[in-house]
Amino acid sequence: MRRRRRVWSRRSPSKATRAGNPPPPPTVGPRMTTLGLIGAGNIGSTLARLAVAAGYDVVLSNSRGPESLVDLVADIGNTARAGTVEQAAREGDVVVVTVPLKAYRDVPVEPLAGKVVLDTNNYYPERDGRIAELDDESTTTSELLQAHLPESHVVKVFNNIFYQHLLLLARPDGDPERSVLPIAGDDAEAKTTAAKVLDDLGYDAYDVGPLAEGWRYQRDLPAYAGLFVDGDDWANPHPSTVALLEEKLAAAKRYRDLG
Repeated sequence: MRRRRRVWSRRSPSKATRAGNPPPPPTVGPRMTTLGLIGAGNIGSTLARLAVAAGYDVVLSNSRGPESLVDLVADIGNTARAGTVEQAAREGDVVVVTVPLKAYRDVPVEPLAGKVVLDTNNYYPERDGRIAELDDESTTTSELLQAHLPESHVVKVFNNIFYQHLLLLARPDGDPERSVLPIAGDDAEAKTTAAKVLDDLGYDAYDVGPLAEGWRYQRDLPAYAGLFVDGDDWANPHPSTVALLEEKLAAAKRYRDLG
């Protein structure tokens, strides 16, 4: 019988876990899923490694073309291959968009229609330029991507964890040191799919609510990357428990209310 996947929500009871030394990335049985990645930077390449270890086929892409990814694909493993952005979008059963926010309008629309799109984006004005609707907090980064992809189902995930910690903290199901990552989205079925991907890659999912609630774990807020470290000790990340995540999400304030 297929084990039941754990998806916590803001109504779920909290469950504490303990920190410890990371085991190897989780491996599972065969999967019928191909993960497409639009973007092959730190987060994209880390997700590709976890996905290959979990039995996925992976199509990696970036704006520079497949030839720039030859060495990376060879290092990741046999079930990873390089493709164009269009190929990653078309061939992925689930597709991760992990490009700088300033490039979100370059993400192809038609091949992603009807698909679950996992969005890792954060807004850095010094990199992305000023975006008025983000500055006045009338929308969020993932809502911008959803508006660009009107026939896709965007889920915000993986944006609040440092890429090295993403690799180090992956744990198989049932491990007492397994972390929970927040997800937000407007489509319940898409969030179920996102939770499955998280489960396969070594994490539990915590449903924060609709995309509009994704602001609660955006850049520089309590549930952002510092969630996994004590002070400045970035070399020794600890798991994120449900209780800890709930505490940090509840402490979130709008940027206009900070300082």
